[in-house]
Amino acid sequence: MAPLPKRKLSKGRRGRRRNSYASTKIVKAVTCKHCKEQKLPHRVCENCGKM
Repeated sequence: MAPLPKRKLSKGRRGRRRNSYASTKIVKAVTCKHCKEQKLPHRVCENCGKM
């Protein structure tokens, strides 16, 4: 049998727990090799359309 919670979690506490990973996620931009603009890694460049 799995353990059960002793008390009901409030909506705010539940939301903070579920959202904790989103606030710690760091996105680093890289420089496009073709046009030297900043872009997200593993994505097509918005400026020139190349990887």
